Amino acid sequence: MTATQDIAYLTPYEAGNHNQTTTWAECIVFYERLAEHFPSVLRWMQIGMSDNGIPLHAGVVTADAQFDRETLQHQRRPVFFNNNGIHPGEPEGIDACMALVRDFCIQPDRLTALGDTVFLFIPVYNVDGCLNRQSTSRVNQQGPESFGFRGNGRHLDLNRDFIKCDSLAAQVFNQFFTAWDPDVMVDTHTSNGADYACTMTLIPTQPDKLGAGLGQFLRERMLPAIYSGMDQRGWPTCPYVNCVAETPDDGIADFLDLPRFSTGYATLHHTIGFMPETHMLKPYADRVVAMRALVEVVLGFSVAHAAQIQGLRREAKASAAQQAHWPLLWRSDRSRPANLRFKGYRAVHTPSSLGTYQRLSYDRSQPWEKDIPYFNRYVEDAATTAPKAYLIPQAWREVIERLQWNGVTMQRLAQDQVFPSARVYGIERVVSRAGPYEGHMFHDEVVLVARTETVHARAGDVRIPLDQAQARYVVETLEPEAHDSFFRWGFFNSVLEKKETFSDYVFEDTARQMLEDEPLLKAGFEQWKQDNPDKLPDPQAVLGYIFAHGRRHAEAGWRRYPVAGLN
Repeated sequence: MTATQDIAYLTPYEAGNHNQTTTWAECIVFYERLAEHFPSVLRWMQIGMSDNGIPLHAGVVTADAQFDRETLQHQRRPVFFNNNGIHPGEPEGIDACMALVRDFCIQPDRLTALGDTVFLFIPVYNVDGCLNRQSTSRVNQQGPESFGFRGNGRHLDLNRDFIKCDSLAAQVFNQFFTAWDPDVMVDTHTSNGADYACTMTLIPTQPDKLGAGLGQFLRERMLPAIYSGMDQRGWPTCPYVNCVAETPDDGIADFLDLPRFSTGYATLHHTIGFMPETHMLKPYADRVVAMRALVEVVLGFSVAHAAQIQGLRREAKASAAQQAHWPLLWRSDRSRPANLRFKGYRAVHTPSSLGTYQRLSYDRSQPWEKDIPYFNRYVEDAATTAPKAYLIPQAWREVIERLQWNGVTMQRLAQDQVFPSARVYGIERVVSRAGPYEGHMFHDEVVLVARTETVHARAGDVRIPLDQAQARYVVETLEPEAHDSFFRWGFFNSVLEKKETFSDYVFEDTARQMLEDEPLLKAGFEQWKQDNPDKLPDPQAVLGYIFAHGRRHAEAGWRRYPVAGLN
């Protein structure tokens, strides 16, 4: 920067004591001024509103002043996406992005280095949380002096909202991300957890889960280059410290980035995603510089290898359109650990002055460096053979809407139609969390029984073919057993409720007749009595079993998953 530019375009972080982060208002004014002064470099736009009615913005930087999305996509331009402020109490990325975009504007060589690549960014994603400014919510974090809050206007963690989309921000994000279809994404964060030497740690899209050529490229080419690049920049980086035991001494494991998280959501779109996590106990100034270095290193690699990344993504989308075998659940493979050279501090246990336990601390005067196990492989834990298409009754409009936001190809039936051999699921067992999780009673355990039925569809119901690029999003949200399916998040909870009941003094005689008429019911009831002798004195329990399991008063929609598979 020139001396004049130094003064005119300093970020609030740079103008302060390097332990202060921008406010939301300062951030927006900063970008508005850049867009006004450098219209050939930066296109600034409002893309939606938050739950509190605050504008949500995004920016586009290109080297050739082309900002029209459709034109850029027609030109098959690579897109690098930087998302910031999803947790505004972790604001390093917000400050780093401001300085980086400013430098694109005033440093021609830096802008030229983008080549054909589009630098797309959201400066502050959780705008509600950013405005909820204080200095106490990040309990274990060193600086900045004040910062935003993790929850948004509805007290939601937006990094758990990418599938269920309870927030307006997530609804906007789903549509924005799908429309721009970025090749690489960096979503900036700050860590919690153990103490260790590195200022920067990294959660990539889990390579095994990303799959095929993209996953192999990420593991064998991109990640080594990023770690090497960060070493060269003076910010040695290690994988996110996800301890398998109490401390890193016993090893760490790859973080399973489920679709509720940003990088897991990106996987559903065959986008390579990164969640850099700076260390909460390092000085804020170091964290900001390390974050900018990480974004620049990933951006540099993405620019240099843009054609290969785009080609691998096209292959992944084409493969998904033909795929029959779909993993639904993943687990860490503890049989094949890699060795990771790790720099840590000695873990110390001393008696707590507050309770009778041994408290953990780390002694920075006793650093160590050694190889530790790194469990960086995941394997399938459950899978399915997907149908050729799914059929969703139009009544489930919230589900259909989310599929539309993610660019899923679908057809509305023009007339009533009968599907004689549809696959449907009976819901045998559901175990939900004891308390609310992000506004939902999440279903941790789901047991299903598949069967074949004739399904009568109505005009207006939705058929979703799987021979499309968005097939992965479809399968991982519509298959109930998948980690973050719409079913697990409770979108279909009403089918778990039986709508009619009985009066025991009337139903007793009917129940006896049902046992005579239905041999399978009688056999099941006899087994139930043997298994539950303690419940026999309870008429509601006895009659309830017969009422629930008999055919005479069966409710067709009860414990039947409404989405059918068509072949």
